[in-house]
Amino acid sequence: MSFPLLTATAALPAVGAIATAAVPAARRVAAKYTALAFSLGTLVLAIIAMVRFDPGGARYQLTESHTWVKNFGLHYDLGVDGIAVVMVALTALLIPFVMLAGWHDADPLEGPDPNRRWRPTQGFFALILLVEAMVVLSFEATDVFLFYIFFEAMLIPMYFLIGGFGDRAHPGGEEEAARQRSYAAVKFLLYNLVGGLIMLAAIIGLYAATARQLGTGTFSLQQILDARASGQFKLGTDTERWLFLGFFFAFAVKAPLWPLHTWLPNAMGEATSPVAVLITAVVDKVGTFAMLRFCLQLFPEASKWATPVILVLALISIIYGALLAVGQRDIKRLIAYASVSHFGFIILGIFAMTSQGESGATLYMVNHGISTAALMLVAGFLITRRGSRIIADFGGVQKVAPVLAGTFMIGGLATLSLPGLAPFVSEFLVLVGTFSRYPVLGIIATLGIVLAALYVLVLYQRTMTGPVKAGIEGMADLKVREVVVVAPLIALLLFLGVYPKPVADIVNPSVKHTLSDVHKTDPKPALEAKK
Repeated sequence: MSFPLLTATAALPAVGAIATAAVPAARRVAAKYTALAFSLGTLVLAIIAMVRFDPGGARYQLTESHTWVKNFGLHYDLGVDGIAVVMVALTALLIPFVMLAGWHDADPLEGPDPNRRWRPTQGFFALILLVEAMVVLSFEATDVFLFYIFFEAMLIPMYFLIGGFGDRAHPGGEEEAARQRSYAAVKFLLYNLVGGLIMLAAIIGLYAATARQLGTGTFSLQQILDARASGQFKLGTDTERWLFLGFFFAFAVKAPLWPLHTWLPNAMGEATSPVAVLITAVVDKVGTFAMLRFCLQLFPEASKWATPVILVLALISIIYGALLAVGQRDIKRLIAYASVSHFGFIILGIFAMTSQGESGATLYMVNHGISTAALMLVAGFLITRRGSRIIADFGGVQKVAPVLAGTFMIGGLATLSLPGLAPFVSEFLVLVGTFSRYPVLGIIATLGIVLAALYVLVLYQRTMTGPVKAGIEGMADLKVREVVVVAPLIALLLFLGVYPKPVADIVNPSVKHTLSDVHKTDPKPALEAKK
């Protein structure tokens, strides 16, 4: 029996969460190092999985399958295609940086008020590891019901991370900050819980359909795809469309897609910066990933039927998110609305249903994770030093903290997809893939690039340039720990910006499989007849 690598990659952070939580309360530093060690171990396993994955081999590799509840067709089925193995690696890569950036975010609160609570450091780091375990299993699961369990379960630790460990630089008082944290956490939970419950109804409907046609109900993605390919399983048009809508709604909330996005600015604004990275760079990627794995593979005809509406919603997300980012006074909410715009690009690429569009969307998931992590974490260092996240409270930072300002600029330039940095390649592919099939939508989507340049450059100009404002004079530059957090992310942005081939070679075969599922081929260019 081969080593269960995928199970180990998800189990290690789960065990780490238990070990971290079990560290005695007085040994907070030991708890941090314990959590960091487990996250680095998970990264090693994720890298091994990437190395062992053969892009030219079977679609799903490193598979594991065990009967769970036989009478109900439940299986513990794991497997990764090229897209999933890259997303597992991205998750495992970002978690250690999230921990290092939030190294002091759960330390005891200081101040003259004796009633101020001590923050449970062990709980903070244990919850991060728990989220990692559930996200990894969501990327690995090839049983639909198993996927649903972890898709929903990750909401619980995220709820406590948002509501229990909020941003200390809140513009209101401590009581107002606690109220806003609670509101953001509840809104995050309710939006995603409702989406998940609607998907559960669709999962039950899918199970009933397989039971009726195959004689035995199943949740196995591979069994359903094989049965459909052989002609044993076929959904009626109306049934397929209703089931697709149930799945897509849940993923559109998680992604998030306009108009289901409103929980994201609240959650990112009230959470600590590392937790905000966890939300948008890790957890939200499950939504767009699931559109590729489940919506397009299980419901190909319904996906094509819904494409025109989804493309319009994606276009609205791009423009709307960028416009709201331009008008923000709060640094973290600006980055949140920028992410809404970026997720619009990802969904646009997925449903353009071209090889360039879907490859670009997959690369965008990776590159957005890295670029947003870089920008948000540096923004968090900046906010912590000033004690404010309001843009107007900053000015002249580059004169007193040039390294901080320089890394902030690189993160911002990556966010606006500057050529030479990783997001440019993915955004370019999305636009090319969209334009080849929907030229009008592709042209309109380019407006998002213009607006991105506006909100990023204006943000940098207002915070980093000009005269040094009061409260900025003594601002410290990045410390060694903070440089260790940011430098590898910037190096990756530069490397993947000029040489995206290693990631593209892994994901492209999976993209071809997905396009084959929906019976789509790239449009052939129209050539004028020679006179």
